[in-house]
Amino acid sequence: MEYLPKDPAILVSSVNMLLRDEEFDTLESLCYNFNTEPEDLKNYLLDKGFVYSEQQRQFRPIGYDEVRQ
Repeated sequence: MEYLPKDPAILVSSVNMLLRDEEFDTLESLCYNFNTEPEDLKNYLLDKGFVYSEQQRQFRPIGYDEVRQ
């Protein structure tokens, strides 16, 4: 993969896969490799409905971790 996809769903899937499969240790190292800033990526995906979980090292839909009653 030479660049990060533009489509939000494919982007989330790709980033999560690269982090899960331990291609990159951190979101910062992944972003450095693809010449983008972590905050730019986080803000772009936040606007598209995804938030980054430091604990899980993945992007998740907003509200995914909220307790359901």
